Amino acid sequence: MSIHILCWILVLGYFYGGHLIDGTTFSKAALSISMNFIQVIEFYICYLWVYPRFLKKNKVLQLIGGILFTIGVFIALRYLIEEVLYLKWLGFHNYDDRTTAWEYISDNIYWSIGFIVTPAAVYGIEQSFKSEQMHRKLKEEVVKAELSFLKSQINPHFLYNTLNYVYSLAIPVSDKLANAVLRLSDLMRYTLNDSPDGKVSLDREVEYLESYVALFKMRFEPKFYVDFTTEGIANQKIASLILIPFVENAFKHGVVTDEAQPVRIRLKVQNKRLSFEVSNKISHAQKDHSSGIGMVNIHRRLDLIYPEKHELLISNNGNTYKSTLILHL
Repeated sequence: MSIHILCWILVLGYFYGGHLIDGTTFSKAALSISMNFIQVIEFYICYLWVYPRFLKKNKVLQLIGGILFTIGVFIALRYLIEEVLYLKWLGFHNYDDRTTAWEYISDNIYWSIGFIVTPAAVYGIEQSFKSEQMHRKLKEEVVKAELSFLKSQINPHFLYNTLNYVYSLAIPVSDKLANAVLRLSDLMRYTLNDSPDGKVSLDREVEYLESYVALFKMRFEPKFYVDFTTEGIANQKIASLILIPFVENAFKHGVVTDEAQPVRIRLKVQNKRLSFEVSNKISHAQKDHSSGIGMVNIHRRLDLIYPEKHELLISNNGNTYKSTLILHL
């Protein structure tokens, strides 16, 4: 905001400095003030509304409509101030009485163009700076993640290999215990797998979620009620482990033993739009005092991996907690 104020001071100082040096009449000063006032309004209509909403792919018609609307506002305001209010209050107006409607409109289109183009340039430069900052931040996060992974790589692999050994020991003792160890081993193996871009196939992510649900089922069965459905899964790619925090949150803070109100997990993909919805009955039992870092991290990951390509909606009516994640793949 301070940069905008400084720029307007410089621009308007340049305009009115010339008037002070060369001298001017009251009518010319009044017309300059009205013109600049309307141009400022035009600038911010484009800068705050038209370009942020419509300067995107597949919104060309909306962008053209927004620009035409802004030009119409410019013409209407200039007519109202200079041809109606000035004439009524100050006794003069701007255009000659013989000016036709088309001449008036075409002349004002010419004067409005400058402050249609200028906010586009300002908005484009600001977005470029934001994109560069986001890119730099993402690179820093990648470096930190790589260092963290290298530091912790030995222990997870040791645990994974140990779990396989424990599984072989558990088979003759208890099928249920062996299956639990196997599920846990599958979860560990998935978290250790990595790809160059950090993304995996969606069906593998779903398999991980199913293993996680199955492991919890062993703990609570036979009273374990989770309704997990998927639709439209094909060859899509998704950021690894981006969905599991929502399921973890539902199991941790929800009720999984109420048949009348089970935990519901819905995953649907349609036209490169992924919708992941998790709802659960809220448990009012004593909770542990963890920091809730999982959901904090998921917000951070979504901002970094899917900037302007995700929506996260949370609702809580005191009885039911529902989270809906929408990703544009």
